Amino acid sequence: MSEQPAPVTARQQLDPAAADAVRAYAAKTRENADRLAAVLEDIASNGLPAVEECTPWEELREGHLARLAAQHPAVA
Repeated sequence: MSEQPAPVTARQQLDPAAADAVRAYAAKTRENADRLAAVLEDIASNGLPAVEECTPWEELREGHLARLAAQHPAVA
């Protein structure tokens, strides 16, 4: 194998609006990851919550589906 570095290719720059959209997506993704990490750290420190304190996954699913339907109404 060659010890030469791979050639560097020019990167295509995004227009300012697209760059802002990518940054916003990155911030939202980071926020979600931080929230998940906090929950996992809480579980590691304090154990799992009591079943009575939890929301059944079916309720969470239905709520999420309702939010999605509200964002994207069906076309008749």
